[in-house]
Amino acid sequence: MRKEKYSVISGSGSYIPTNKITNKDFLSHTFFDANGIKLQKSNEDIIKQFQHITGIEERRYVTNEQSTSDIAFLAATDALVSANTDPETLDYIIVAHNFGDISKNNSRSEFVPSIASRVKNRLQINNPNTIVYDIIFGCAGWLQAVIQSDFYIRSGAAKKILVIGAETLSRIADPYDRDSMIYADGAGAIILEVCESEQPVGILSHYTQSFTNELAYVLKMGKSNSPNYTDNNLFLKMQGRLLYEHALKIVPGVIKKSIKMADISIENIDKLLIHQANNKMDEAILKRLFEEYNIKEIPNNIMPMTISWLGNSSVATLPTLYDLLIKNKIKNYTLKKGSNIVFASIGAGVNVNSVVYKIPE
Repeated sequence: MRKEKYSVISGSGSYIPTNKITNKDFLSHTFFDANGIKLQKSNEDIIKQFQHITGIEERRYVTNEQSTSDIAFLAATDALVSANTDPETLDYIIVAHNFGDISKNNSRSEFVPSIASRVKNRLQINNPNTIVYDIIFGCAGWLQAVIQSDFYIRSGAAKKILVIGAETLSRIADPYDRDSMIYADGAGAIILEVCESEQPVGILSHYTQSFTNELAYVLKMGKSNSPNYTDNNLFLKMQGRLLYEHALKIVPGVIKKSIKMADISIENIDKLLIHQANNKMDEAILKRLFEEYNIKEIPNNIMPMTISWLGNSSVATLPTLYDLLIKNKIKNYTLKKGSNIVFASIGAGVNVNSVVYKIPE
């Protein structure tokens, strides 16, 4: 058989910020709805309902001196060590994020230079042929960067790519909006390398869709919910119910399409790694996916979750989840050689994507 080029993960890394913020830390907040009306429920009841729906008990925030590029660099360093890779040999560094560098004392996003350029600078890479750029694709950004990298590798344009997802959502969360309890900070990274093989390995397939009609602004920037907030800063705003309803309609189909493109069956999928957006939503997506195949019994331990203690760190959830799994840091879950796993995510745009990946033997 003729050998073909495949993209395989040779190493991974992550950075989990040190500031642990529990749900109790929000008891002193004052929450308003989108119309600026103070919520009548007690904070105890608001938090209890929030935890029941999202599954989030705590999340991580960066320290005051850290920004997105800082934690992206730390995750990148971890991945390079894991892969035993010389940074000078990288063909690309692609960083997924959505808000650039935001300092603690200045809530304006910095996009120049790019986060990827800042990471390359911190890594002290001298090679001008290490091309760097950022991708803005909502929470689905890291997985889309992986998909772009696969195109580069399969075409022969690259042999080794560092793909990073990093975000500091704590810097753009409205403290007067209960949705702010969802958001977290974090960074994850992988090294994707070329592998010539007679048998399919690594990335087997991928599929992406964008829905920009009624869903284009389901996530957007907007003013604070508090009528007493006088600064002109903008915060991340979400129509959670609308996003939830459409995620259940869209995501299972995208995953099913990627599995079909990989020419394998749902029974051969060992793990589903889905963007850690909302525990209830992810469980509903899993159920809907198996219903697509008329399967009522969902296999045990197929969908590992980190949202209960890491929250939603946007583009960082998937690479962080993978890194923790592959290094056996999530109780009762392992990733075995030869296993087929599915990555899936949905984010602002609205963008949805899925990748089927076979772990090398």
